[in-house]
Amino acid sequence: MTLTPGVDAPTWPPEFAERYRAAGYWRGETFGGVLRERAAAHPDRIALVDPAPGRRTWTYRELDERADRLAAGFAARGIGKGDRVVLHLPNVGEFIEVVFALFRIGALPVYALPAHRETEIGHFCSFAEAVAYVVPDRHAGFDHRELATRVRNRTPSLRHVFVVGDPSEHTALSDVPCDPVVLPAGPEPHELAFLQLSGGTTGVPKLIPRTYDDYIYSLRGSNEICGVDADTRFLVVLPAAHNFPMSSPGWLGTLYAGGTVVLCPRPDPTTALPLIERERITMTGLVPPLALLWTEAGPKAQHDLSSLELTLVGGAKYSAEAARRLEPALGCRLMQVFGMAEGLVNYTRLDDDFETVVTTQGRPISPDDEIRIVDDTGHDVPDGAFGQLLTRGPYTIRGYWRAPEHNATAFTEDGFYRTGDVVRRTPTGHLVVEGRAKDQINRGGEKVAPEEVENIILAHPSVHDVSVVAVPDAYLGERSLAYVVLREGAEQLKPAAIKRFVRDRGIADYKVPDLVEFVDAFPQTGVGKVSKKGLRSAAAATEQH
Repeated sequence: MTLTPGVDAPTWPPEFAERYRAAGYWRGETFGGVLRERAAAHPDRIALVDPAPGRRTWTYRELDERADRLAAGFAARGIGKGDRVVLHLPNVGEFIEVVFALFRIGALPVYALPAHRETEIGHFCSFAEAVAYVVPDRHAGFDHRELATRVRNRTPSLRHVFVVGDPSEHTALSDVPCDPVVLPAGPEPHELAFLQLSGGTTGVPKLIPRTYDDYIYSLRGSNEICGVDADTRFLVVLPAAHNFPMSSPGWLGTLYAGGTVVLCPRPDPTTALPLIERERITMTGLVPPLALLWTEAGPKAQHDLSSLELTLVGGAKYSAEAARRLEPALGCRLMQVFGMAEGLVNYTRLDDDFETVVTTQGRPISPDDEIRIVDDTGHDVPDGAFGQLLTRGPYTIRGYWRAPEHNATAFTEDGFYRTGDVVRRTPTGHLVVEGRAKDQINRGGEKVAPEEVENIILAHPSVHDVSVVAVPDAYLGERSLAYVVLREGAEQLKPAAIKRFVRDRGIADYKVPDLVEFVDAFPQTGVGKVSKKGLRSAAAATEQH
């Protein structure tokens, strides 16, 4: 399971690394070290709250000690530095414990999302050569132990399955911790901390390698912009494995500042708003569809939301009309966030005027975040014009994990990441996001790769061809529409049959097409390719029901 620096995960050229260290961005910290320091400085302060089932709390001392014992247990089972561990847990306290235990020994969490199913999990475990997989026993009516058994049986590297709750045939996570005699040497700050998931346009997500140096800088910068400190009480509403609720400023940023993290088991207002009152939450982060729900529910809620000072909204384009309604509905400040797991994060600022907050998606964290906005030929567009966003900087990766062919097109020769976002820059340096240059569908912050869904539908015996495109949606931002051409002579199908076929293939539910339309043929480009632009135009012109 050894890693080859610069090959498995491309790194910053030495001259850039030296510059970022000299500027004070990279300070040589690790997450395990940060937790140890916070536990020593204020051992009895509450670090973590898991409200369900029953309210559980962890002080900084307890979280540090539990991370040590769990790290020792993992090490005793042969999990060591550089080993990959797929983490597939909902918002429960064990998620945070496992992450810090892996950080302690230098093993790499691979963050899967609760909605992922066999197709995605099987790929992550195989591609990352994972040695362990951590799951709940059941969550949202789904038995993760059965999925784990199927994945383990076909993944030679997978030696362990750890289960939060009833383990069935696997190992209970509660049986893993042991008293550490001597923990193995931990990671160095320049080494990999974890692997995140991309929102790619081709097939299952690629893996994004993040180092301690670069990620901790993004936390520190986010904390400064958002005003996070030891008094912050951050509610993790979105899945904790998402980059946004992890680092913008998220639960990791809050723990870095010595604040309190409260995990929300479900994101709906009926669950979250009572928690804001009960736990005196000061800050949270939402995707636009949730922000719309909260905006509608806030004025009607019989809960005291006065502690809530700041709500961050990101993950997808937030319309100005919706943004204008949030502050009066929830009684807090709004901050827009536009970023990506690959690196670059932009925030509106607390001292921005209201129009800037509701009409832009913010400015970059760092003075060394380099931004280029280019046309289809790669030339810079005039100031204020829309173009494709390219970026490089002290926390933007230089390449995906073990993906040299994709890296050759996703990054320029001089290291700029091609984000696929279409933006313009205002005179103040704020970015306004127009949409995506890529085919990727942004469904309420969840990224859907059309090719992955198309490949599944093509396996249906009655399907001749398929093309999946985005259609505008007032609630989600975008929904997915599958245009399907049936085989000649095939029996006529109903849309529900296609949706059921996709769902039965073991794919995340948000990837199942929202809409299915049967057509005789697709529009084509001048070179005979399917014109997705033409399909999107047709979909936008026809109201979907």
